[in-house]
Amino acid sequence: MLRRSDQNRVGSEPGRGDASPSGRFFMGRDFTRRFSTMKKSFRYASRVPNKNLHIDHDDFREFEPFDGETDLVPKSAQPGVDALSVVGVDMRKDINAAHHYTGEYMTNLLVVRRGQQFIIDVSFNRPATPQDDFQLEFLIGADPAANKESLVVVNFGNHSGAAWAGQIVEARDTVVSLGVTASSKAIVGLYRMYVAVAMGNGMQRTEKDPNTNFYLLFNPWNPDDDVFYPDDAGRSEYVLNSTGLIYMGTSDQVTERGWVYGQFEEGILDACIYILDACRMPIPNRGDVVKMVRTASALINSQDDNGVLIGNWSDDFSMGTPPTTWTGSASILQKYHTSGAPVSFAQCWVYAGVLNTFLRCLGIPSRVITNFNSAHDNTGNLKTELIFKPDGTPDRHNTQDSIWNFHCWNEAFMKRVDLPPKYSGWQVVDATPQETNDGYFRCGPAPVIAIRDGELCHPFDCGFVFAEVNSDLIHMKSDKYGNMTSFKVDTTYVGKLIYTKSLSGRRPEDITGTYKHPEGSLADQQTMALAEQYGCSRDRSNFPASKLSIHISAQAGYVGEPLRVSVTFYNQSETMKSVKVHMEISPTYYTGVVASDPLKVEDCRFDLDGFQSSIKVFELSPQEYVSKLGSNSSLEVTVTGQTHDVEVSEVKTIALKLPPLNITLSGQPQVNRDMYVLVSFTNTMGFPLTGAKLAMEGAGLLETQVYNYRTIPPMGQISRKVGFRPTKPGLQTLLVVLDCDNLPDMTAMVEVKVMP
Repeated sequence: MLRRSDQNRVGSEPGRGDASPSGRFFMGRDFTRRFSTMKKSFRYASRVPNKNLHIDHDDFREFEPFDGETDLVPKSAQPGVDALSVVGVDMRKDINAAHHYTGEYMTNLLVVRRGQQFIIDVSFNRPATPQDDFQLEFLIGADPAANKESLVVVNFGNHSGAAWAGQIVEARDTVVSLGVTASSKAIVGLYRMYVAVAMGNGMQRTEKDPNTNFYLLFNPWNPDDDVFYPDDAGRSEYVLNSTGLIYMGTSDQVTERGWVYGQFEEGILDACIYILDACRMPIPNRGDVVKMVRTASALINSQDDNGVLIGNWSDDFSMGTPPTTWTGSASILQKYHTSGAPVSFAQCWVYAGVLNTFLRCLGIPSRVITNFNSAHDNTGNLKTELIFKPDGTPDRHNTQDSIWNFHCWNEAFMKRVDLPPKYSGWQVVDATPQETNDGYFRCGPAPVIAIRDGELCHPFDCGFVFAEVNSDLIHMKSDKYGNMTSFKVDTTYVGKLIYTKSLSGRRPEDITGTYKHPEGSLADQQTMALAEQYGCSRDRSNFPASKLSIHISAQAGYVGEPLRVSVTFYNQSETMKSVKVHMEISPTYYTGVVASDPLKVEDCRFDLDGFQSSIKVFELSPQEYVSKLGSNSSLEVTVTGQTHDVEVSEVKTIALKLPPLNITLSGQPQVNRDMYVLVSFTNTMGFPLTGAKLAMEGAGLLETQVYNYRTIPPMGQISRKVGFRPTKPGLQTLLVVLDCDNLPDMTAMVEVKVMP
């Protein structure tokens, strides 16, 4: 890909008085006459083609004489026989779509997959004979060239073909069925097609016809394709499923929200190709899945380019759509394609959902991953530091690292032709802008097996992902002079649980073992030692088992209910200990950012006899926290205990439950028959909900609908009945979200089996 500085030079107009390589200046009419020699870059012979959509110019003359021929009128190749000419072309979308698993794409054009034969029917003015010579010509992007594989000729007559295979499948009077098999390494995107017939003095081509354009995708059904997935169940889920689940919450209280990927919806395929055009990805690189995925990880965010989504982790979403309001990817991608401007706003699960749509749409097997207790280490090592003041209170100001309650990224399944075979398979790809790599906010593809085994030398970004799942949580205390000493190292907190949607049903699949060996095992020790050799430093402090320990437990109720937190202290020594306790409860964002002002602070002292335990209970009333939650529904409890010779601390995040949404379906679940969804909600909390947005969407059921409510008072009720007609048969899912300024992200899903 050209750097931006190169792009500005290529084809740029020299300014007045610009010099030629010979040092002569071009002015006036002399400049006009010789401008064509100046607008070409002296570094490149021509622009690198990087545009696939909206190629408006003509590719060929309809009749192109052979070299040396001067007659521009086509002549028959066989004297006394009418010249063969094309009457019509049928792309046979019906049969091809079924064989290529592309029937769900909502487009009038043919969609096929590379490395697999598809059929085209060509009607001629007379039956074709063995003496007739004709060919199909396939072009992609601007300035296609055979040596760049963006111009492909498939022969059916007396000449050998190129990388794509051609076969006459059947001839029926004047109709010839042609079988075409694109190379399993072919460029992915929108192709133009021409039928060319050899005349006596040149090549006669069909007119440019947008109806014969077609999309060529990656093929996970083809063993020769780099995205081949080995079983039908995986292909059904990771390529064809247009609705999924994204896991959120905490490792102790896992929640889920639905996401409509909508990769087959109208305009989405063009939107995905537009993303590649927008970043000027060279056309010849678009058959390489590694380059394609790495480019997408940068372009889904707009941090350093004109990408799809703008991130926003504040409480102010007034200039766009709150991340919690989105129900799926289709409306985001359609808006980006229509406007050409980044869409507001996103957080990690939105980035992951949209990237998953992009990958599945182009035929790359993919899934959304959630890492619970995900480290974001600002110091570039395996040490995530939690700092406490001398009196035991958390030092929020000096704590620079953070641990996200959860973080979502993607995995894409591919063969890594740039690495040994071991590293093929699932690869981490993350579009959330966190750290730059080679100047861009992007991450991956990183082989999951390399992360598990600590082999961090392989591309791309393995070290960053390794830290997200393997960092040690270091509890540190500062003295009055600012000196830091560590007093606890927790090697099990980060990467506590890694989930993805299972192949069947709505259950999560625990894939922690694919990223990490069992904690403390020999394989785990070897992995960590190898990671250190690649520059990931750790805290090697070895603290003896503490004689004082803390355990925090809480019964997570609904928002608006009293919260009861129990803290158990265990004295595991023989002697009595006098314990000084500090406890804080604060609202926390899922990124680990804690509110500067805690909701509740309590200090106490008590004596604890040897080998005894004591339970301290802290209560938080709704009045103490509801008005201060903001857009958060999680609370962080931090407890420290100090004796004359021991200091301990413990942190726990509590995700409060959200009130339910009620969904009722009615009508006849059949394609093109009337159905209705009734959504109702009662505000059972003791405070009004403001700025409410009710959104609903279902792939193959209902396009995105959003309804606004200014205020829902305590015990107030809203209901909305919406009619729709299913467009696709099979098991479909309807997703509903109620998002409020002061209580976001109440979600519900319902499945319906639609008959043909």
